[in-house]
Amino acid sequence: MNYSISRAAVLGAGVMGAGIAAHLAGAGIPVLLLDMVPSELTEKEKAQGLTLNAKEVRNRLAQSGKNRVLDEKSRAIYDKDLGAIIQVGNFEDDMHLLKEVDWIIEAVTERLDIKQKLLDQVARYRKPGTIVSSNTSGISINKMVEGFPLEFRQHFLGTHFFNPPRWMKLLEIIPCENCLPEVVEFMKTFGCKRLGKGIVVAKDTPNFIANRLGTYAYLQIIKKMLDYGYSINQIDELTGPVMGRPKSATFRTLDMVGLDTFCHVANNVVNNVDSPSEKENFAPPVFVKTMLEKGALGDKAGQGFYKRIKGEKGSETLVWDYQKEEYVPLVKESLKAVESAMKEKTLEGRINALIDGEEKENRFAWEVTKKTLLYAAQMVPDLADNFKDIDNALVWGFNWELGPFALWDAIGLEKSVGRMKTEGEAIPAWIEKMLASGRSKFYDQAEKHVAPYIVLASGKYKTLKLNNDAALLDIGDGVACLQFRSKNNTVTDLVIEMIYEAVEEVKKNYLGLVLGNQSKNFSVGANLNLIGKLAMEKKFEELGRIVENFQRANLALKYSYKPVVAAPYGMTLGGGAEITMHAHAVTAGAETYMGLVEVGVGLIPAGGGTKEMLLKSTQELAGNPQNDLLPELRRAWETIASAKVSSSAHDAVKKGYLRPSDRIVMNQDYLLDEAKDTVLFLAEGGFRPLLKKPVKVLGTSGRASLQYSIDFMHKGGFITEYDAHIAKMIAWVMTGGDVPAGVLVTEEQILELEKEAFLSLCGESKTLQRIEHMLSTGKPLRN
Repeated sequence: MNYSISRAAVLGAGVMGAGIAAHLAGAGIPVLLLDMVPSELTEKEKAQGLTLNAKEVRNRLAQSGKNRVLDEKSRAIYDKDLGAIIQVGNFEDDMHLLKEVDWIIEAVTERLDIKQKLLDQVARYRKPGTIVSSNTSGISINKMVEGFPLEFRQHFLGTHFFNPPRWMKLLEIIPCENCLPEVVEFMKTFGCKRLGKGIVVAKDTPNFIANRLGTYAYLQIIKKMLDYGYSINQIDELTGPVMGRPKSATFRTLDMVGLDTFCHVANNVVNNVDSPSEKENFAPPVFVKTMLEKGALGDKAGQGFYKRIKGEKGSETLVWDYQKEEYVPLVKESLKAVESAMKEKTLEGRINALIDGEEKENRFAWEVTKKTLLYAAQMVPDLADNFKDIDNALVWGFNWELGPFALWDAIGLEKSVGRMKTEGEAIPAWIEKMLASGRSKFYDQAEKHVAPYIVLASGKYKTLKLNNDAALLDIGDGVACLQFRSKNNTVTDLVIEMIYEAVEEVKKNYLGLVLGNQSKNFSVGANLNLIGKLAMEKKFEELGRIVENFQRANLALKYSYKPVVAAPYGMTLGGGAEITMHAHAVTAGAETYMGLVEVGVGLIPAGGGTKEMLLKSTQELAGNPQNDLLPELRRAWETIASAKVSSSAHDAVKKGYLRPSDRIVMNQDYLLDEAKDTVLFLAEGGFRPLLKKPVKVLGTSGRASLQYSIDFMHKGGFITEYDAHIAKMIAWVMTGGDVPAGVLVTEEQILELEKEAFLSLCGESKTLQRIEHMLSTGKPLRN
């Protein structure tokens, strides 16, 4: 049977259910979101004269879930307009609609009896062949469908999304015993490609992979903390980035998760295993149970391991002292072992420095690391058939930089196993067998980059051109890729130089060019250090040269003889956004935060960004003299003047940074593949280079209209006087300078205005203050 999912249903509109519905909508899948019918009216409903039979009352819980994810503060959905494809309903009136969907996701309370009762209803309404899954975080998948018809069980599996679904990459797939292999394979592909998830296949064991191992690791840290007498904040110093874990480390992470959720997950193992030692491993310490009883559940309760209060000196953070059983002021403590380890330049170096020393902190780090590694090894193949799924589960589900087995490689498998044996530890037989065979690493160098998608670091792609900040690679099928390699992928002279070389090389020998990277962000913009230094030294001629070079490089991309496709993701700011805007097409990662943010450092976009926003604001209206250009221009001007950054790729389209025709890719791993496919599509479709066209500008009269807005914002206290000055400069560029309304100007003329405004602002003391503040604090200054 060929499976496809064009419409889905989510049963349960709580935090997870509504979040899953939002993520499906973000992937373009219409969703039916159902929940229970309320048993009583709210005071507001009573005041409105509604009854329990009113549709809005009966759908209240589902509608509330939908409203929650559409609230921009929650950021649970890429764009609130996508909520239009989320249809709400309830379990009593709308279950018949399940026959219209291809995938039904159960996401109700974590109780086996409740899930079984709801699934029994589902079985009565779903059409044969419809895939059904549970979002359970640890209840047995097989027990849920005991006694259900075979055809139902053949299409039933667990799909455990991690919270929040938009942000967390992990999706655990847990097939029931009778689930068809083709259903599992389809869901793996669908979850990866369409939903953008990292997929691991787990066994039907308590808490599956990530929660089982992650919870174990946290509990060992907590128990060792008690043995060593460390404070909660000291443990967060020891178990954060220095160990390759998130900044939230252990206890701040647990506050985000919720102490009730953490204890529920732990107790799920205690209640569902027979091994006494395993029960002991997962039994939460007494002080954790005490906090739970006190209602100190974490962030959602306003207090957990940490607590924020408002005092005489403003906001203050308190931390739980488990010995005094009270909150005490948080005092940042420096741990020598951590400070020493953090001096290492690589994660591998930091971890080894942390676990190899003789200090108390070193011994603690070694013991919790050792416990985690050995437990992970013992769980193969009980939790998963291979160790790679275990590594991926913890990297994608808990944001570890290295999974247990990659970590073991980093500290040296043979060396560490020898140390463990000396300390009397039992080594799992399969590890001993692996070492005896002569294999001393879980991942050899070739395996590190084996993937079904393009990995630029794999070494398999021929380097065509190379300098210290950029490379041009042959990624196959006649397509080249320009990769930034500067710090934070900033736009440097060498990056600009490579743009020119890439365009020429592609013109001669390739079908097209991809602009793409695979580091943390696409590009954070220009080299602000250099710009600030030259501005301070008043080297305006050199600054002008840099601006002109960048402008010409972007024009070279725009008017390339072969198609150019940009593949932005993450932070795509300033110069990174300008490069993207000059490509013929864009395949953007769904999580693309794109913006022209130069105002924050007292400048204007001068690499063609201001010009491109002007062109985009007039293109749709061009040729229709009845249309007023001013409203579109005003929106583009305000976007730049406010330094607006998109909250997603969808939002980047709304803000005018991307075209409606540009593609949005859910799984960033496949971003370069999609960009390459777009290049080939354009090339095979008879790509024609763009022709330069003049643009009509609104001149001095248009600028006067924008000046009215500037004055209003300044007098209303929305912007500072210097913000107003910069906004006026942007308006001057976008209206064509000192020319009458309706005059046609060239791109080069607009670029010259960009450069003049940029250099003028570089001579202003307040711009220098903004640049210095950004470089020292990483935050914009409003002076």
